[in-house]
Amino acid sequence: MRSVKRQRVEIDEQIYQLSTLVAGDFSLQEVLDKLAEAAVKIIGAKACSIRLLDEETNDLKMRSTYGLSEEYRNKGVVTKDDPVITAAFAGAAVVIDDMRVDDRIHFKGATNREGLVSQLTVAMQFRNRPIGVLRLYSPRSRDFTASDIVVARAVASQCAVAITSAKLYAEAIKAQRFAEQMRLAGLIQRRMIPEKPPRIEGLDIAATYIPCFDVGGDFYDFLPLDPHRLVITIADVIGKGVPAAIMMSWFRGALQAYTESGRGATDSGAAADGFGGAVRTPLRTKSAIENFNKMACLECREGEFITLYYATIDVARKTMTYCNCGHEPAVLIREGRVCELARGGLVLGVDPHARYEIETIELRDGDCLLFYTDGLVDAMDFNSELWGRERMLEATMRFVDCPADHVVRNVLAYRRRFAGLARQVDDTSIIAVKVGAPRGTEACGECMGLQSRHLSGEDVEGKPHA
Repeated sequence: MRSVKRQRVEIDEQIYQLSTLVAGDFSLQEVLDKLAEAAVKIIGAKACSIRLLDEETNDLKMRSTYGLSEEYRNKGVVTKDDPVITAAFAGAAVVIDDMRVDDRIHFKGATNREGLVSQLTVAMQFRNRPIGVLRLYSPRSRDFTASDIVVARAVASQCAVAITSAKLYAEAIKAQRFAEQMRLAGLIQRRMIPEKPPRIEGLDIAATYIPCFDVGGDFYDFLPLDPHRLVITIADVIGKGVPAAIMMSWFRGALQAYTESGRGATDSGAAADGFGGAVRTPLRTKSAIENFNKMACLECREGEFITLYYATIDVARKTMTYCNCGHEPAVLIREGRVCELARGGLVLGVDPHARYEIETIELRDGDCLLFYTDGLVDAMDFNSELWGRERMLEATMRFVDCPADHVVRNVLAYRRRFAGLARQVDDTSIIAVKVGAPRGTEACGECMGLQSRHLSGEDVEGKPHA
C-alpha cells in the first residue's frame, strides 16, 4: 500500500513539474519539445511524438518528437480517419501492444527499423475539441500501464494548453499590430482633411469631420482656383477601414490633380470663356465628372463605389456650378426657403458610360449652403430612430443667419441632443458656406447660449474649422 501511495505522489509531482513548463518563459516549440522529452523520461518510454490536426487537409502534422529518427518522422501521412486517431479523438487511450502485427499500423517497415514495439496514443483537446495527438513508443511489448496513461493524458493536456495559449497570444499580437496600423492610417487620413477652409472674400466657410472608426471613407477638400473661385468637393467612399482609406487617398489625389490644371485661369479679356468662365465651367465640370467616373470604374471592385458632390463657387459672378454623383444633395437656404440641389447622376465607379447633368445656380448675399455626408442624417438614438433630414434642416434654419462655424457647431449639437451617447456606425462630414457677410439676428442669442454650454463640456461633437 505504501508503495502505491509513493508511486501516486511521484506521479502527482511529475504532473506538477509538467505544468511549470507551460508557465515558463519559453516559445511554443520549446514547450512542446520539453513536454515530449519529459513524457519519455517520466514514463520510461523510448520515444514520443506530438501531432497537430490541420483542419483544411484533415492530416496530423508532426510538430515535435523526442527519440525518433528523421526517417521515422517523415515515414508518411497520418490522417484524421486513421482508426487509432479516430478512437483517440473519441476519448479513448489507445494502447497497441505489438505494432509489428497489428493491422492498424500502416508503416510496419519503418516501425521495425526504428525498433518500436508498443504504442500509446491519447488526444490533445481544448474545450472538448480535439486538436492533435500525443504518442509514446516502447521497444517492449505490452509495456504501458494505467499510470502511464494518466501521465500521457496530463502531458497531452499541457500540450493543448500551451498550443491554445500560443495561438491566442499570436492573435493578440496580430490584433495589436493591426490596431496600431489602423491608428496610424487614421492619423494619415485625418491629415488629408483640410485643417481649415481657405479664406475667400465674400464667403464664410466652416467644416468638420467626425470619424466613426479610426479609418473611414469620408473626405472633403477645398481647391481654390484663383482669389474669386473655389472648388468644394465632399465624398464618401463606400467601405470601411484601410481599403476605404486607400481608395479615398487615391480619389482625393485625382481630384486635386485635375483641378490643378485649371488653377490660375482668369475670366478677364480674351480668357472670359476660359476654364471658370460662364460657358466653360459647366462643360469643364461635366468632363471632369465623367473622367472621375471612368477612373473609379477601373479602380473600384465589386461592391465598391464613390459618392461625390462637386461644386465650383464663383464669388465674382455670384454663381455655383455643381454636379451631384449619388451623394446627399446640398441644401440652399434663402430667405427662409429650402432648395435641394440634386442635379447630377449615378454614383462613381459603377457604369463607365454614365452621363451627368450639370447645373449652375445664382447666389445672393445671405444664402447659406450646406454640404454633408449621410452619416450626419443617419445618426440614430438608442431606439434606432434616425435623426433624419427634416431635423437637420430644422436645426440649420434656427441658425441660418449666424456665422458658418455657428451653423456647423449647432447642427451637430442638436444631433448630439437627439442621439445621446448611442454609438454611430458612419462617419460625419459637414460644410457650411455663407455668401456675403453674416447677419447676426436674435438667433445668435440662442447660438451664444449653446456656445457657452460647449465650453462647459455639454453637447460637444466635433470642432468646426472656420
